[in-house]
Amino acid sequence: MYFVDHNPPHFHADYQGFKAEYDIQTLILLNGALPKRAHALVLEWASLHREELIEDWHLASVPATLKNINPLD
Repeated sequence: MYFVDHNPPHFHADYQGFKAEYDIQTLILLNGALPKRAHALVLEWASLHREELIEDWHLASVPATLKNINPLD
């Protein structure tokens, strides 16, 4: 996430030179692309942490320090 970023609430994912942006509410890919497996892992992670992502989005808009979100196990 970037501080004071544009709407809709979203997060950025980087993987081996690939970059993508995902809508937090719908998990729709907004921009960019990731390899199929990385995309699936991002969706799985985001679906488990959607509430935390929304909370961090609100913090980033202030801006305030973001909270850490755990990776997939």
